[in-house]
Amino acid sequence: MKMSKLFVQTLREFPSDAEVVSHKMLARAGYIRKLTSGVYNYLPLMWRVLKKVENIVREEMDAAGAQELLMPFVQPKELWEESGRWDAYGRELMRLKDRHDRIMCLGPTHEEIITAIARDGLKSYKQMPVNLYQIQSKFRDEVRPRYGLLRGREFIMKDAYSFDTSEEGLDKEYQNMAQAYKRIFNRCGLETKMVQSDSGAIGGSVSHEFMVITDTDAGENDVFYCECGYAANSNHAVSNLPEAVVDGKDYFNETKIVDTPETHSIEELSKFLNIPSTLILKSLVYIVDKKPVIALVRADKAVEETKLMNAAGGIDVRIASAAEIAELMTDHGFDAVPGFIGPKGMNDIQIIADETVRDMKNFVVGINQTDKHLVGANLTDLDIKELKYADIRLVESGELCPECGKPLKVTKGIEVGNIFKLGTKYSKPMNAVYLDKNGKSHPYIMGCYGIGISRTAAAAVEAHYDENGIKWPISIAPYHVVIVPVNIQDTLQMEVAEKMYEELKKAGVEVVLDDRDERAGVKFKDADLIGFPYRVTVGKTINEGLVEYKTRETGEIEKVTPETAVEHLIEIVKNIK
Repeated sequence: MKMSKLFVQTLREFPSDAEVVSHKMLARAGYIRKLTSGVYNYLPLMWRVLKKVENIVREEMDAAGAQELLMPFVQPKELWEESGRWDAYGRELMRLKDRHDRIMCLGPTHEEIITAIARDGLKSYKQMPVNLYQIQSKFRDEVRPRYGLLRGREFIMKDAYSFDTSEEGLDKEYQNMAQAYKRIFNRCGLETKMVQSDSGAIGGSVSHEFMVITDTDAGENDVFYCECGYAANSNHAVSNLPEAVVDGKDYFNETKIVDTPETHSIEELSKFLNIPSTLILKSLVYIVDKKPVIALVRADKAVEETKLMNAAGGIDVRIASAAEIAELMTDHGFDAVPGFIGPKGMNDIQIIADETVRDMKNFVVGINQTDKHLVGANLTDLDIKELKYADIRLVESGELCPECGKPLKVTKGIEVGNIFKLGTKYSKPMNAVYLDKNGKSHPYIMGCYGIGISRTAAAAVEAHYDENGIKWPISIAPYHVVIVPVNIQDTLQMEVAEKMYEELKKAGVEVVLDDRDERAGVKFKDADLIGFPYRVTVGKTINEGLVEYKTRETGEIEKVTPETAVEHLIEIVKNIK
């Protein structure tokens, strides 16, 4: 490809709405252009990257025994009603009507469609196990799309679905996919951690995410990990806590209501009563599926909202607003403001206590009276009719690994893939069954395995860049090398550059010849910004029979003959997996 013909326009500045490295770099380097909120045009350079990621995914999925198909992007309401997700999925599901008033949705995922396909085609145990996958555009109507391709509304995804007759078969395929994923991300130049995670709207009993660990702002989730190999997303992580004061018998000799003026925060209350925060029972009001839920947790810890949502059996969670709390207090005959809320007298509301609450004795808790707390309290003093215990606590760095007892570490991660054990979550309600050898029907045992194609490309930028631009891993770079003649008016420079260009093309190397009549500095800046893995500069040293050979990843520059540069590049490309 000649640079003068390449459809690319680099920008002098980063877009004003770009927050993370990948969004900034991909937009400035001419890979993507925003169409509307959360929706992007993939320009030719980006499309080449995405097709390479797709091909790696396709090769490894095929090698792992999966079979590719393609399912419709638009899906009928009826199948989603069969699975029970039409009303449960939430506002991220983009609903619409066709001209015949048939209600449809834009597919954010394809569990219902693939289950219907299997229901029609897999009738006997003899046809299983089977794994079917597609690479398809998806649409989720994110309330706050951001981070460019990392959290867009429209995106490209590989999703695979396995069908087995037993849990043992599902376990085997789950591990098969986990190993395939490790190969895929390794080939894409990404180091990932396989971490335990929440199953979210997809559902299922067990799930893991593949996270690219990054120190950039693009890391969406905290990943807690240990040297022993334990790793989990913050919404699934558990830990053992160091010993703490949880019995206040040395602080309170009776149970009574005390004045605690202007103690709106845990720090203020702890200081006022001269007690450790571990002796305070914190009460927080959340809205889960439009209903209030009170979460109880030891005050030195925080609530993890996804854990709370799952414990409450909901699909949507948020902290209650001040107005909602005020309305709740009024409805129950109280006038308390946040900081003095408690579970007493709230038995018509679901109350969920974290496991840390079990051991608390003689503690301090709000009683729904402003500027007052109950001290020396125990759960029996609160008259809670129905209390559910669950792990709803957010793990913190330094807490102890649940497997080996060493302190946990935390880092940021970008999710690029996930795997789920669905079991019969979809096959049972959709009556997707097979006949066993005795002629008895059973629902399929299913698994689900997703990879974000566009997210993987963006994550590669987050992992490989410098202040000058992108440093693509060669396996997914749009082109392998750019040849830059410093002066296109110099006959010798152009002859050598064009000869190298033709030789590399003939050998299967993806090469760009920068034949623009621009200053060398402009060409060099564009080459670094776009992220070509190798740059060959044909300048004045060609009079000595030498060209400049630069490796983008390391910045290393060598002076070599044109023949050596060509041979080296051909050999590198031959060894790309």
